[in-house]
Amino acid sequence: MTATKDAFFNATKMSARDKAEATDHTARAIIADEAKLREKKTEKLKALRLQRQAEAEPELPAPKRKRKVSIKSAGQ
Repeated sequence: MTATKDAFFNATKMSARDKAEATDHTARAIIADEAKLREKKTEKLKALRLQRQAEAEPELPAPKRKRKVSIKSAGQ
């Protein structure tokens, strides 16, 4: 079998509409895959964060400080 240009190149031309549809389909597939991966990553990170929060000791709120009254303002 000899190599000819017909073996490597498509003899028929695609219309502009067909090219646009192929590009649109490919782009939408890529975007959908990326969104799926992003959602999967978000779920994984959320699960890890919730697990870390469950394992951590609960933080107690800091006690409120009483205001110190300065001598100048108290004596007036």
